[in-house]
Amino acid sequence: MLEKRLLERILGIAISTGADFAEVYCEVTRNGGIHLINGEIDDISDNTVSGVGIRAFLGTRTVYASTSDTSEAGVVKCAVSVAEAMGDKSLPQNVVIREKIFPNIHPVSRVPFDADIKERTDIVHEACSAAREYDERIVQVIGGLSMVDHTIWVANTEGLYTSDRHLRSRIMVNAVASAGGENQSGHCSPGRGMGLEFLTLFPPKDVGREAARQAITNLTADYCPAGQMTVAIENGFGGVIFHEACGHSLEATSVAVGCSPMRGKPGQALATENVTAIDDGTIPGAWGSVNIDDEGHPTQRNVLIEHGVLKSYMIDRLGSRRMGMPVTGNSRRQSYRFEPTSRMTNTFIDNGPDKNEDIIASIEYGLYARSMGGGSVDPLTGSFNFAVDEGYIVRNGKICEPVRGASLIGTGSQILMDIDMVGQNLDTAQGMCGSSSGSVPTDVGQPLIRVSKITVGGR
Repeated sequence: MLEKRLLERILGIAISTGADFAEVYCEVTRNGGIHLINGEIDDISDNTVSGVGIRAFLGTRTVYASTSDTSEAGVVKCAVSVAEAMGDKSLPQNVVIREKIFPNIHPVSRVPFDADIKERTDIVHEACSAAREYDERIVQVIGGLSMVDHTIWVANTEGLYTSDRHLRSRIMVNAVASAGGENQSGHCSPGRGMGLEFLTLFPPKDVGREAARQAITNLTADYCPAGQMTVAIENGFGGVIFHEACGHSLEATSVAVGCSPMRGKPGQALATENVTAIDDGTIPGAWGSVNIDDEGHPTQRNVLIEHGVLKSYMIDRLGSRRMGMPVTGNSRRQSYRFEPTSRMTNTFIDNGPDKNEDIIASIEYGLYARSMGGGSVDPLTGSFNFAVDEGYIVRNGKICEPVRGASLIGTGSQILMDIDMVGQNLDTAQGMCGSSSGSVPTDVGQPLIRVSKITVGGR
């Protein structure tokens, strides 16, 4: 995006007033999507974001500025503003960068933007038609296909100059069922860090039917009773509880400044020995994977909790300086407008020792949370409240009638200690995670787990 000569000049300006490190981040991202409501095109989008972010360090002090003006004059002006904010004594600095090429572990066979509008529309039509045809009680279907083509360049005063291109694709269907004046919805939205070949994993008809099935199930369900129960939480998006209530507490963003209940606890038992939690940005084609993070470090597999014991955190460059610990390839940002910070990639509870059928059979009375929804978390305490999108009562080791309106209420630290059985059907689900550096794609995941006791909200 910017010539090597210009990058070296910018870096030299950024450290000219006393900074001990500087970095330039360049981005060109194309975002596209198509949305249908009841078979009619509601929106078609195609836009490109491009710009440059410049950051300087002096110890643990940082200065960050960004610009959408990628001309030489524009980026030099941005670098000067960083230098002036850092100090007032200017000394010329020479910086030499050398290109480094990291392996691409996310090959793409069908670039999404190569598909024309008709092909994209047909894909969404197929998914939406399957949802409408599932049951006559389906009264509204909204579908969409989104695509991202994201390219970055990173250069810094340690001599690094590298780049990465990453593509993502996602299909979404939301179905509404209605009967007797009652409306209920169902949702399905799988995605991958792949091109349109990801649809071989998630055929559009299957996506539409799953959204409709969930809507019909909830339409026929009674309200969930409230109280403390044993709960089995299914794989995939069930991992959102660990992500929100525990994962953020393991990011240097909060750990390094003393705002995490996990601070200072490496080597301590935080969970039962069945629980191993991992953040892995190297999984080929995964939604949250990238070849390099937004500081130019290759991503890696980080074991956060191993058999219940806290092993490591997710650490960016600033967190590394504050904590005296190595970076882990977790620096991320939504775009060049945001200063990067430590973020999750693909975060999940790993497979455990228990058979899934034994988990259900062990519950005399409780709740089976087949599909989790959104919720809220207090990042300082880990207290959470998450909706159950699809749930069932369990009696005498059998999954029985569906229930709706359930929620799970607790704290991250407590739920880790109450996960007493971990199954073997690990799967992940896709989300967009918001934090101080904006919204980034992340996978959440787990196998089926059993929580021995947790407060269930209902009626």
